[in-house]
Amino acid sequence: MGRQCHPLLRGGTREAKYSHGLPPSEMETLASICEVLVPPLHNSPQDGSNPDIQSFYKYSSGAQYPVPDEVAEIIQKRGFWEARILVKLLLKALSTRVGTLLICGALCFGKEWPYLNKFSGISLEKRERVLQKWMKHWLLTPIRLAFVFLKFICLFAFFTQVGEDSKNPAWKAMDYNVDIDENSNSTPRPLEKGIVETMSETESTFADSLREKGLKVTENGEYDLYKIQCDVVIVGSGCGGGVAAAVLSGAGLKVIVLEKGNYFTKMDYSSLEGPSMNEMYESGGILATLDGKMMVLAGSTVGGGSAINWSASIKTPDFVLKEWATKHKLPLFSSFEYVSAMNKVCERIGVTDKCLKEGFQNHILRKGCENLGLEADYVSRNSSESHFCGSCCFGCIRGDKRGTDTTWLVDAVNGGTVIISGCKAERFILEKNTCGSGTRRKRCLGVLAKSTNPDIKKNIQIEAKVTISACGSLLTPPLMISSGLKNRHIGRNLHLHPVLLAWGYFPEASSEIEGKVYEGGIITSVHKVGEDKSNPRAIIECPILGPGSYAALCPWESGIDMKNRIIKYARTAHLFSMIRDRGTGEVKSEGRISYNLSKLDKENIKMGLRRCLKILIAAGAIEVGTHQSDGQRLKCKGITENEVNKFLDTVVAPEGPKSLAEKWTTYCSAHQMGSCRMGVSEKEGAVDENGESWDASGLFVSDASVLPGAVGVNPMITVQSTSYCISNKIAEMLQNERFRDG
Repeated sequence: MGRQCHPLLRGGTREAKYSHGLPPSEMETLASICEVLVPPLHNSPQDGSNPDIQSFYKYSSGAQYPVPDEVAEIIQKRGFWEARILVKLLLKALSTRVGTLLICGALCFGKEWPYLNKFSGISLEKRERVLQKWMKHWLLTPIRLAFVFLKFICLFAFFTQVGEDSKNPAWKAMDYNVDIDENSNSTPRPLEKGIVETMSETESTFADSLREKGLKVTENGEYDLYKIQCDVVIVGSGCGGGVAAAVLSGAGLKVIVLEKGNYFTKMDYSSLEGPSMNEMYESGGILATLDGKMMVLAGSTVGGGSAINWSASIKTPDFVLKEWATKHKLPLFSSFEYVSAMNKVCERIGVTDKCLKEGFQNHILRKGCENLGLEADYVSRNSSESHFCGSCCFGCIRGDKRGTDTTWLVDAVNGGTVIISGCKAERFILEKNTCGSGTRRKRCLGVLAKSTNPDIKKNIQIEAKVTISACGSLLTPPLMISSGLKNRHIGRNLHLHPVLLAWGYFPEASSEIEGKVYEGGIITSVHKVGEDKSNPRAIIECPILGPGSYAALCPWESGIDMKNRIIKYARTAHLFSMIRDRGTGEVKSEGRISYNLSKLDKENIKMGLRRCLKILIAAGAIEVGTHQSDGQRLKCKGITENEVNKFLDTVVAPEGPKSLAEKWTTYCSAHQMGSCRMGVSEKEGAVDENGESWDASGLFVSDASVLPGAVGVNPMITVQSTSYCISNKIAEMLQNERFRDG
C-alpha cells in the first residue's frame, strides 16, 4: 500500500494487560455467553463450495481469545456504572450453581454429576435457549438489559478485532474488504505549524512546544499548573469551533483551540472500524442513552464530527428558519446575514450538488423510488462530484472530504491560532461580575484544562478575554454545569434526529445492481416522506455500517441465524428513516443521556420505516426486515401487494430494551442539537442570540447545542453557519473593546 497508518488507528493483536478486574470464574461465564452469541457450528447449511464460509460456520467462536477479555475491558471502560453493576451481578450469579438455577431454571440440570450446572457447564444448545428467553420475557427486563449490552459489545468486538495483518478471519466470509487508496501519496500535515499534540509531549517538553508556537507560558509551581494568555480560547474543534477559530483569527485575534481528541490526517487513517471508532468517536462509538433505547454517534478528534461524518451538506430548510425566527423570536435566522453565512460556508468547504457515480445502497434507494414513482433527490456533499469513498466515517483516506480539519482550522492556523490536542477542558474559570453587565451574575476569565496524556500532570489554565464552548451538544452542557452555571435550559431541549433502520437482501445472482454495501459515497440520495416535501414527516437516506456495527445492531435470534445474517453482509442494503423530533432529552452529566420520543415522533418514524421497506422491495430485494428484537422480516419472492401491506401493518416504532414489551428495537442517532439553546431571555434559553451565556459574560457557546430545535436534515451546514454568525459578532464586540475594562 505504500503508506503507514497511525498506530492508534492500526489495531493489531496486543499483548495487553487487561484491567477489567473480572475473576476467572466470571470470565469463564462471560466466555460461555460470547460463545452462544457466535457459536461454532459443525453442520453448516450454507455454500459448501466456499471454504471461507465453511470455516466461519465451523470454527468462529465468540469464546476465542481475546474476545471475552475485550468485552470485559469495554464494559469497564465504556459502560455506565449501572450497566457495570448489572453485568457484574449477572456474571457472578451465573458462575455459581444456585445463581444459575435461579436465573436459568430447569435448563441448568444435567443427566450426570453434579446434575446442577453453573452456566458455563450447560450445553451450548441449552445456553442458547436461556439467552432466547432473556430476550423475550419482560419479567426478565433487568437481565435483558445486561444481555443486550453484552450482545452489542461482544458482536462489535468480535467483528472489529484485527491481527497484526490488520485483518479479521470472518471478513472473508462476509465478502468485506477494508477500503484503501491505491493512489495515496505522502502529504504534509495541514495543521502541523499550529498544533501541539500533548500525546507526543512530556512534562519537560510541553511548555517549550507551546512557546515555539508563539504562546506566552508561565509555570506556577505552587499551584502545579501552566498559565497561558490569549484573546480567545475555544473548547472543541468541530463544526462550531473550527469555524469560530478561523473567523476570530482572521480578525487579528490570538486564538487557542482545545481538543480532547487526537489529530489524524489522511495518511494516518486505516479505515479499520474498531481502532478508528475507538480513537475518533465519543466513548469509542459505544454510547447509549441511559435506557439503552438509542445508540449515539459523535466525533471526538481534531475536526470533531466533520472529520467522521457522512459528507451530507444540506442548507437549513426555509420552514425551519421561519420557525426559529418567529416562534423563538430570533431574527438572526431570517436575516441576510445568515443566508450569506450559509453561502460562505458552502464555498469554503467545497460543497458540490451532484454525484457522478452512486454506490450500491444509494443506487437501490434511487431505483426503488423510481419503480414506485417517487422522487429521490441528490444530496450535496463537501467533496468532489467524483468522490466514491465508503469509509469517510473512519476519516477520509483520500483527503477529498473537507472537514474543519482541512478547511477552517487550516485558515485558523495560518492566522496564528494554536491548537492543543489531547487536552480536555475541566471547567470554566468564573468570578463574580462586578461590571454591571445586566443579568449576567458571573464573568468568565478562561478555562482550566488537563492533558489526556498521563505524563503531563500539571493543569493548564488559559486566560482569555472571550471563552467559547464548542464541544458539542453532549459535552457543552456538562462542562457549563460543572463550572457552576445554573440556567435551567443548560442540558435540556436535546434533540437527536432518531433513526430506525430497515434492511433488504440483494444476492448478486438475482439483482442487476452491482457493488457492496461498503463501497461508494455514504449519502448521495434522499427521499422525503409526506405530502409537503418542504416540510417532510421523515427523510430516507443510506447509512454506513461496518462489520462490527452491522453485527451489533442485527437482531439476535440464535447462533445459526446470526451467522446466516453475517455472511449476507456485503449485499444487505440498509435504508434509514430519520425524523425532525419533537420529543426532547437531557444531558447534564457527561455521557449520561436521557431521551423520549413524542407520540408524533413515533408515527413519523414508523411512516418512514414502512416507506424504507417498500423501496427495498420495489428495488428487488428477495427479503426485507427491520431491527426489531424478534427478527421481523418478509420473504419477497412471489409475494402479492396485499401480503406486503399486511406485513407493513405490523411495522411499528417500538420502545427500547428497558420496556416491558416483548418486542423492542434499538434506535440510532448521529445528530445532537439544542441542549444549550438560544433564547431571547434567560427564561427562554441558555444563551442569547449572540451565543453569550445568560449566566456569565464573556462565555459564549458556538456549536449545535445553541440551535433552537431540531433541523430535520443533516445539520453540518446549519451548525457552521450559526457559528460563523456568532463568531463574527464576537469579533465585532472585541474590536469595539467591549471587554477592555471588563
